[in-house]
Amino acid sequence: MITSYPEESRRMQQVMRFRSARFAALAATAALSACASRTTETVPAPAEPATTTNASASQAAPPATATPPSLGPAPQLSMPAVEHDTLPNGIQLQVVRMPEVPLVNARLTIAAGARHDGSRPGLATFTANMLDEGAGKRDAFAIAAELEYLGASLGTGAGWEATIISLGAPKRTFAQAMDLMADVVLRPTFSRVDVSRQRDLRLAGILQQRDQPGAVASLVFSHVVFPEGHPYHAPIGGDSASTAVLDSAMVRAFWNRAADPRRATLIVTGDITLEEARSLAMARFGAWRAPSRPLPAPTAPAEPPRPETRIVLVDKPGAVQSVVSIGAPGVDRRSEDYAAITLMNTILGGSFSARLNDILREQKGYTYGAFSGYQWRPLPGPFSAGAQVRTNVTDSSLAIFFAEFKRIREQPVSEAELERARAYLTLGALTEFETTGDVASQLASLNEFGLPLSSIPEELAAISRVTAADVQRVAQQYLDPGKLTVVVVGDVTTVRPGLEALALGPVELRDFNGNEVSR
Repeated sequence: MITSYPEESRRMQQVMRFRSARFAALAATAALSACASRTTETVPAPAEPATTTNASASQAAPPATATPPSLGPAPQLSMPAVEHDTLPNGIQLQVVRMPEVPLVNARLTIAAGARHDGSRPGLATFTANMLDEGAGKRDAFAIAAELEYLGASLGTGAGWEATIISLGAPKRTFAQAMDLMADVVLRPTFSRVDVSRQRDLRLAGILQQRDQPGAVASLVFSHVVFPEGHPYHAPIGGDSASTAVLDSAMVRAFWNRAADPRRATLIVTGDITLEEARSLAMARFGAWRAPSRPLPAPTAPAEPPRPETRIVLVDKPGAVQSVVSIGAPGVDRRSEDYAAITLMNTILGGSFSARLNDILREQKGYTYGAFSGYQWRPLPGPFSAGAQVRTNVTDSSLAIFFAEFKRIREQPVSEAELERARAYLTLGALTEFETTGDVASQLASLNEFGLPLSSIPEELAAISRVTAADVQRVAQQYLDPGKLTVVVVGDVTTVRPGLEALALGPVELRDFNGNEVSR
């Protein structure tokens, strides 16, 4: 099952893992070098020939200083060819042949996600997580055992826009693994016992989140940035009230309407041809028929308001750290300013060497990491920036955030920052197409926006043309320090006086659900 975490937290965790792996590699290299040095010292050197001169010895000695090799040009990102087909029942088939390794990945996306929850927040994600708890004649244990036997992996989950069932397997067992995938999609059991058990586990998880300041900050941030009635107002996994009423009949009824082949796209990548993929898909999904009462398309909400800057406090008495989340409604992924916005955010807080992390972590030591980012969704997600900081520097940290928002709007970024950010984005894009699963994931993401795979190199080319003036322009247009919402989860008694002294805006108190409290 796919577990949902705040997108900005995932991004920082990926950066931190990359840094840790890099430092581990450097440490291993240093250890090997040290071992080599010790070995050299313990082995007696052969006697110098009588004819050796001081001059020849000096020529053989290594130089006192070493010059690092110059970096060559970055590799070019070459997009693989995507072959398209449509099955008679409406399933869109996309195939990318990658024959280098005998592996195949399949990703079935069905356009029915959390935006289709209606009045029951969390229903889509709960249903998606139930798909592999039992299907056909197998329970969850039998599914797991057969996947292990086949050397395959299967995952199910849902985001805001779609339910996703992903499968990876060696080519020799891929057809058998596809049988499991078809059972999960077409014949899920949704047994009463399994639904009850998973419902209780979700309720326990929701209760535990009250003790997790990061989770509370994320929930309250969405609650206050997006108004009631907006899809992003409620948590994607629902709350205690919406979860407590879930039962087998409700889950089955939702899936019977959501599982529509006309909403489905099957992406197959790896050592497989279009003909092979079509044959496998027809044999397993060809009989899939559209429901008599499909889910209605979600209505597009009104654009969320952008009120004057305010500070929302959530009390966690005795906390030694404060979780700070700052943001506002974001931007459409298809905006013509996408390249400039992406580069601007990379400089501000979208990379480990960005300004926010450099100042708050490296220079001040207030936090282990600070970030900013745009959550790109078909329905624009939020812009957010934040960090977990020591309680006694909560006000100082918030002052730095707003100072950096102001600086990137008022002062042109340096050419060195531009080049570093361009390299970060360009080289990072190369890592997103390394495996069959990577390519399938990228295709699925682009499909949500109606964008072709060729848009990736086009956007990278646009990023290479962004100037310092472009960065300043989009910062002024899309990042307004006077219209941001600040959420702070921490010890209110300690942090409130300093935050009020900053005079950024009115201060209000809310509980861990985002509801106002009167004190």
